[in-house]
Amino acid sequence: MQKKPDTENKLIAEARKQRELREQGYREQALKLYPPVCSRCGREFSGKKLRELTVHHRNHNHDDNPPDGSNWELLCLYCHDNEHQKYLLDGTAAPDSDPDAPATYQPFANLKDLLKGK
Repeated sequence: MQKKPDTENKLIAEARKQRELREQGYREQALKLYPPVCSRCGREFSGKKLRELTVHHRNHNHDDNPPDGSNWELLCLYCHDNEHQKYLLDGTAAPDSDPDAPATYQPFANLKDLLKGK
């Protein structure tokens, strides 16, 4: 039996609302525990720019939110995006890997073959 579109829209809206509430909770906690500095690039954030500072889950599990903040680190939008891209594209980066290790993904490794049509 197919759900009605209104029911699906309500479920999606409720799931998003719950996610936002959960995120607000751990974000506020993280901002109380840690200084407003990106742990990768070292940029400091205050005022309106504070919204550019995000909470990164070290083990990539957004439901793992210990009250001591041991699974969190504050990252700026750019470093946070870079961390997730490295994890998704590299395929070998483990959540507990060295955060300062360079990504090894090589997007153009087989470009020559692609251009030849192989």
